[in-house]
Amino acid sequence: QVQLVESGGGSVQAGGSLNLTCVCDNDIISFKSGGLYRQAPRKQREMVARITAISEIASYADSVKGRFAVSRDFAGNTIHLVMNNLKPEDAGVYYCNVGGLDGDWGHGTQVSVSS
Repeated sequence: QVQLVESGGGSVQAGGSLNLTCVCDNDIISFKSGGLYRQAPRKQREMVARITAISEIASYADSVKGRFAVSRDFAGNTIHLVMNNLKPEDAGVYYCNVGGLDGDWGHGTQVSVSS
């Protein structure tokens, strides 16, 4: 089973920034794409940002466009998510994913945003 480890979560005030990192124990190219999802209390897990492994095409949830940026490092096994101008509604547990909804997941990192 693929191991995914997220880091970089924390607590910030609205308008602040956080940088999340997801490290995979395998090259992300083998999964076609990777990304981060989030789940807030009493809400369904939703896609935040994804990036294709080879062409590095990024896609975002409408709510984070213009504020978040996802990238993959040259080594191929790490995904970065830069989150700027954070809002209280961005809070939740952020999970790393490779291979889509039926793929592999990390254990998550908590993001809290106070107003």
